[in-house]
This record gives sequence, structure tokens and C-alpha cells, in this order.
Amino acid sequence: MAEVRAYAAGVGLKPSTIVQKAGAGGGLTWARWERDESSPTQRTLDKIRTYMAKNPPPEAGRGETTEAAA
Repeated sequence: MAEVRAYAAGVGLKPSTIVQKAGAGGGLTWARWERDESSPTQRTLDKIRTYMAKNPPPEAGRGETTEAAA
């Protein structure tokens, strides 16, 4: 979760938006994880990490981000 928070801060979005853009859940998914009502599966984590790797924050790349399909 800290990894997603840090990435979200780096790209100027909310963690819940990153989850949605990664195709890893809906708008309430992050909130449920935060409240310990559910936990992400390894497959879900892989989707999020793949999205983050394909769309690095500007300072980690060349000043650009690409919008990759999940």
C-alpha cells in the first residue's frame, strides 16, 4: 500500500485512481483495503505494479507518462 501511495503522490493522483487506472478495482476498492475490510490478491498487486512500471512518475522517467492499457 505504501508503494501505491508513493507512486500516486509522484503522479499527482489519489491511490484509488491508480487502482482504477490499473484495472484492479473500482472506486471503493482502495477504501476497503485501507479499512482492512479486504486485501488485494497477488494478481491484483501484479496489475497495479505493471501499470506503475509502464507509467512512471515524471521524475523517474523522461518527463512524460504514457497511458498504458491494463
